[in-house]
Amino acid sequence: METISQNKAYGGVQGVYRHQSATTGTDMTFSVYVPPHDDGAKLPVLWYLSGLTCTHANVTDKGEYRRSCAERGIIFVAPDTSPRGGGVPDDESWDFGQGAGFYVDATEEPWSTNFRMRSYIEDELPALIAREFPAADLSRQGIMGHSMGGHGALTIALRNPARFRSVSAFAPIASPLNCPWGEKALGGYLGPDRGAWMPYDACALIAGGARLDALLIDQGDADPFLKEQLKPELLQQACDEAGIPLTLRMQPGYDHSYYFIATFMDDHIAWAAERLR
Repeated sequence: METISQNKAYGGVQGVYRHQSATTGTDMTFSVYVPPHDDGAKLPVLWYLSGLTCTHANVTDKGEYRRSCAERGIIFVAPDTSPRGGGVPDDESWDFGQGAGFYVDATEEPWSTNFRMRSYIEDELPALIAREFPAADLSRQGIMGHSMGGHGALTIALRNPARFRSVSAFAPIASPLNCPWGEKALGGYLGPDRGAWMPYDACALIAGGARLDALLIDQGDADPFLKEQLKPELLQQACDEAGIPLTLRMQPGYDHSYYFIATFMDDHIAWAAERLR
C-alpha cells in the first residue's frame, strides 16, 4: 500500500492511499480518516460509497465528516467508484464506464476483467483495511452512500446483513431495475437477462427476503433526479411490505449535491455511532 498523502485533522489523520488490486487488475485509490485514539484502541469502521462520476476525493474534500467521526471515534473509509487507467475499458457517456462501476461484478465483455467493484468492496478492500489499519474493528461496520453509492450501500448491506450494524444513504438509486441509469448500467455490465440484475436492486432483494434492522434515507425534494432515477417511494413500499423500519426524510429545497450531503452528514454518522457502540 502506497501513501499518497496524510494530513492531521481534528486530532486524527486523513490519509489517501493507493494499492494494486488483484480484483480489478488496476491500481485503486481510497481515503481513510482515523480519528484520535489511545494506543491499542479498536474503532468501528464506516464505509462511504460515492456516486456517478465521483472518486474517493468528492466526499473526502466536501463531505464534512471528520469532526463528527473524531468526536464519536469512527474510522471513515471512502473507496473509488470504479477501476481506472489507460488499459481499462470506458464509455463516452458520463453514466457508464469509468466513474460508474455501479458496485457490480460485470459479466459482459469488455467490462468483466476490471469492473468487479462488488468483490472489491465486499472482500478485497476490507481485508486490506484490516491488515494495514490496526485500529480498525471490522466486527463493527456500518455502510452509507450517495446516489449510485447509496444503491451500492443498500445492496451490499442487504446481501451481507450480518456484517453491517448500520445502513444509511443520501438520495440512493432505490431500484436500478426501474430507472434509466440502472437499466443502462446493469444491462451493459450484466447482459440482457434481468434475473441477473436482481442482486443489485435493493427493492428486489427485499422482496426476495433480505432484511435490515433499520434504515435511514435523506432525500432532497429539489433533486433533479428524484422522479426519473431515484424513486424513493419504491423503497418505502418495499420496506413497508417487509416490515423494515425505514426513516425516509424528504428535505425541502435540497438538491443532489454535496451541499445537501454535508448538511446531513452529522445525522448519518450519529445514526451509525448509535449502532456501532
